[in-house]
Amino acid sequence: MQWVHEYQRKLCSAEEAVKSIGSGDRVVLGHAAGEPRILVDAMVRNAEGLENVEIVHMVALGEGAYCLPRYAGVFRHNALFAGANTRTAIHEGRAVFTPCHFSRIPDLFSRGILPVDVALIKVSAPDAHGFCSFGVSVDYTKAAAENAKIVIAEVSSRMPRTLGDAFIHISEMDFCVESDEGPILLKPPVLTEEDERIGRHIAGLIEDGDCLQLGIGAVPDAILGFLKDKKDLGIHSEMISDGVVDLVKSGVINGARKNCHRGRMVVTFLMGTEKLYDFIHNNPSIEMHPVDYTNHPEIIARNDNMVSVNSALQADLTGQVVSDTLGYRQYSGTGGQLDFIRGAAGSKNGRSILAFHATAAKGKVSRIVAHMDEGASVTTPRADTHYIVTEYGVADLRGKSIPERAKALIAIAHPDFREGLRRSFYEIYRMDPWKGGTIS
Repeated sequence: MQWVHEYQRKLCSAEEAVKSIGSGDRVVLGHAAGEPRILVDAMVRNAEGLENVEIVHMVALGEGAYCLPRYAGVFRHNALFAGANTRTAIHEGRAVFTPCHFSRIPDLFSRGILPVDVALIKVSAPDAHGFCSFGVSVDYTKAAAENAKIVIAEVSSRMPRTLGDAFIHISEMDFCVESDEGPILLKPPVLTEEDERIGRHIAGLIEDGDCLQLGIGAVPDAILGFLKDKKDLGIHSEMISDGVVDLVKSGVINGARKNCHRGRMVVTFLMGTEKLYDFIHNNPSIEMHPVDYTNHPEIIARNDNMVSVNSALQADLTGQVVSDTLGYRQYSGTGGQLDFIRGAAGSKNGRSILAFHATAAKGKVSRIVAHMDEGASVTTPRADTHYIVTEYGVADLRGKSIPERAKALIAIAHPDFREGLRRSFYEIYRMDPWKGGTIS
C-alpha cells in the first residue's frame, strides 16, 4: 500500500502545515460543521509577518478569530454567507460580502474567478485504499480542494465517513494533520408556540410521497414533528439535521417514490448532534454530493413532488422576499434558497414554501410590509414566490395578481398590522385588494 508511506511522509503538526500560507494568499475554509478548527486556530496563531490573507467561506461555526479587529491588515474575510461570527466584521469594514447562489460557488473556484491558493479541509481517516471522506461537508469544500494549489487536511478519527461523491485521496493532499476532534456540534433549537404553528401549517402542504428540502432551525424541526403520519417521503436537500433521523427509523422517510436516487437521501452538508453524525457514518442511505449537483435546479426538478422549505426575514405585498439583509446590513446570504425554489418550480407537482414569524423585535415590527426597507436586497423575486407561511396561515401567491397577493399576505400578517398594511396598499397602488379595483 504505497499510499501509507505517502501519508506518513505528509503527516505534520498544524503549526508546521500552516506555515505554507503566505501573504496575499486566498484561503478557503471547509464549510460549517466541517470547519477544520485545529488548522484555523493554528493559522491565526501564525499571523505574525502575514498580511492581506483572504479567508473565504460560507457558514462559519468556529470562533472566527481572524475577523477580530486586532487582525485587521493580516486577515480579510470574504464572506459568501454572513454568520454570527462574521457579521460585525462586515459591518465595520474588516470583511466583505460576495453575493452568490450556493450552487455556483464551485464554479468560482474551478473557473479561476476566485483562484484558490490554500484549502483548509477536514476529512475522515483514510480507508484501505487511501481515500478520505469529506464527511459532513462536501458542498464547495470538495471543489476548493480540487482547485487549490496547496491542500492542508485535518484528518480526524471522529469525522463520519459519508458516501457518495465525497472522497479525496491521500495523494491529493499536501499536508496531513491528525486529530481526534469530531465535526462541530449544533445544539437543537428550542421551539416556540409560533414555530409549532408554522410547522403545522407547512405539514398540511406536504403529501405522501413528496421529496423534501428542509433548511435548519426551529421551523424545519417543527415541521418534522408533524410528519409522523406521512408515508414514503424522500429527501433531496442542501442539508439535514437530527430531526430526520427518527422519521427514517420509523419508515416515514424512505425515498420509495423518488425519481432520482430512489431510496437514498441526497444532501451536500450536515449539521447536528452526535445523534446525526452516528447515523450518517458509513450509511448507504445517505449520498453526499457537491453543491453544484445537489442544488442544480435541473437536478432538483428530476424529483416529482419536490417541496422546498426555506426561511425569510421580510416579504412585501407583491411577494418579493428578503432573506439575507436587514436594510443595508448583511445578515446571512442567498445560500441555496433560489436554487431550490426554481428547482421545485420545475418539478411535477412541485411546491416552494418560505416561512417566517409574522413579527420581529418582540412583536413591534411586521415582517410583512407594504414596501421593502431601504437598502434591503431581494433574495426571491416575486415571480418565483409560491407559498408564504406565518403562524397565522398560508398565502398561495402563484398565479395571483398584485391586489390578490396583497389580500392573501395581509391575511397572514399579525392582526395588529393588518389595517395599516391595507391602508398603505391603498396609498401606494390606489387599489383596494378586497375589491380588486382602483380607488376613485
